[in-house]
Amino acid sequence: MKKILLIEDNIDVRENTADILELADYQVFTAENGSVGVIRAKQFKPDLILCDIMMPEMDGYEVLQNLSLDDGTSSIPFIFLTAKSNPFDIRTGMNLGADDYLTKPFQEKELLNAISSRLKKNESLKKTITRTLKGLNSFLETVSDYVELEDLSKDHEVKSYEKKEIVFWEGDRANALYFIESGSVKTYKGTEAGKELVTGLFGPGDFIGQLSLLNTNGQYVENAVILEHAELCAIPKEDFLKLLYSSPMVSKKFIEMVSNNLIDVQKKLVAMAFAPVRQRAARALLDLYDKGIILDTPDGGAGIPREDFAGLIGTATETAIRTLSEFKDEGIITTDKGRKIILLRKDDLEAIAEFG
Repeated sequence: MKKILLIEDNIDVRENTADILELADYQVFTAENGSVGVIRAKQFKPDLILCDIMMPEMDGYEVLQNLSLDDGTSSIPFIFLTAKSNPFDIRTGMNLGADDYLTKPFQEKELLNAISSRLKKNESLKKTITRTLKGLNSFLETVSDYVELEDLSKDHEVKSYEKKEIVFWEGDRANALYFIESGSVKTYKGTEAGKELVTGLFGPGDFIGQLSLLNTNGQYVENAVILEHAELCAIPKEDFLKLLYSSPMVSKKFIEMVSNNLIDVQKKLVAMAFAPVRQRAARALLDLYDKGIILDTPDGGAGIPREDFAGLIGTATETAIRTLSEFKDEGIITTDKGRKIILLRKDDLEAIAEFG
């Protein structure tokens, strides 16, 4: 049974509306003013909130602002109930993050349709997104409907890139977020000594360029080059910003999708910083395997320059080559002439990654 919180200071409207909702098989919690409403929203975590605008102690705008600052309530669908029909007042509420509004007096059917529609849209947005182009386009379609962003571009097409082709240069104008549909991409920064500092290796389902789009000077903060034939989809910066700031629910889902599991990455970096080279190499290989950059069969995968692998684990190229040779001698991996690493014994590699 879906839970609805009704925040309304008029006792007649509150009781009549609550009766309608209970007869429609919703579990209803009520609050007689904004201050009580905020407390009960955080206490009961409803599936949807109906809130009057003009109330004593705390008006509807303040309620919405307060709840939007709390991670536990910021994604709850919020519908204003208002006696105001002034477009400016309505737009004020929508700009604060409200999902919809109903002008009082409203009909029973109008109320139930608005609630049903918003709950369905919210459930659609909660669905797991497959990290494929089809999943990405499906997400954009859902978002467009959820927040009514008609100008949000959809059905993005992929562009093919050949090995060693540059996607973007450090210092270029950051104008797009890139989604990797297939292949592999390396990001790196140039050093004053003319060397490359590898910042990441990415495979299908990953995004690149997201931090650059938030860069205050509007430039890419690193270079991106194709390691192996790849197909990438570009999402314009304008769409990226719309998705990031359109609504709390959309923003949260979008950040989860484009973050490339940054929390896991942070944990791995901390662990790597204090691990011996052999252990760091094992963890890096497992990470590349998870990304599909290296495989357990000769077919597919990407050739990894040994200097790039060395940069990834923070050691000299000679040390990285020696460590890979040890793994090869132990039968844990093998390589081909194209510098592809093929994983043979994942369990052994996991043991080294865990215990050294």
